[in-house]
Amino acid sequence: MKVATWNVNGIRARQGQVLDWLGQEKPDVVCLQEIKANVDQLPFELRDVEGYWSHWHGDKGYSGVGLLIAKTLAADAPAFSHPPFDFEHRIACATLATATIASVYVPNGGKDYEAKLRFLDALGSWAAEAAHEARPLVVCGDMNVARTDRDIHAKERKPNQIGARPDERALFERVIARGLVDIGRTLDPENENLFTWWPPWRSMKERNIGWRIDYVLTSTSLAATAHASRVQREVGTSDHGPVVVTFG
Repeated sequence: MKVATWNVNGIRARQGQVLDWLGQEKPDVVCLQEIKANVDQLPFELRDVEGYWSHWHGDKGYSGVGLLIAKTLAADAPAFSHPPFDFEHRIACATLATATIASVYVPNGGKDYEAKLRFLDALGSWAAEAAHEARPLVVCGDMNVARTDRDIHAKERKPNQIGARPDERALFERVIARGLVDIGRTLDPENENLFTWWPPWRSMKERNIGWRIDYVLTSTSLAATAHASRVQREVGTSDHGPVVVTFG
C-alpha cells in the first residue's frame, strides 16, 4: 500500500500537476490539504478522479482538504466524515475495513494561535478515542508544527516562532503518543535535511532550506510494515512537497 500527503496550496492552480503526479505515482491513499476550493469549483477530472473514491471538503479560496481512496483498496465507497472539532474545512476522514484515514490541515496559528492549540488538543483526544477502541489510524497532512529544531533548517530557526513553540510541540507529541508513529523520521532518523515545506522566496525550495511540517502518522501495527518514505521536493510548484510512504 502506498500512502501520500500533499499540501497543494490551491488545487485549481495545480490541478494539472496533481493529476500528472497521481498518474505517475499511483498512491492507494491520497490526502490533500489547502485545496482552497469547494467541490462546485472543481473540474470534472478532479471531482471524480478516475480510479478513486473522491471526497472534497473545502470552501472558496481558503483552507480545505481532499481525500482519495483507490478503488483497488476499497471495492465499495468508504464512509467519509468530519469529527466534531472540524472547523474551516480542516479534516476529512474515511472509514475502511482495515483503518480510519484522516487528511488533516492544522491552522498555522499566525492569526489565531489559540485556535491552533485547541485544534491540536482536540486532535489528540480524537486519536486517543481511536486508540481506546483499538481502531487503526492513518493520519496524514500539514500539521504546521516542526517536532524538534532538527526539523527546521538552521537558517530558519528563530526564538519563539510559531510552528516551533513548546506548547504546540507538546500538543502535537500528545497526538503521536496516542499509539501513532511518525513514519518519515522513523525511517530516516539521522537526516538533518529532511524538510517538506520551504518559504516561497530566495529559491529556498531549490536550496532545501525549509521545515518538516507534513507527516504520515500511523498506528504501530501498520508502521511495522512501512519500508520507504520519500519527500518529493522536485514535484509541482506548491511550497510543500508530497510525502509518499510505502507499506507492505
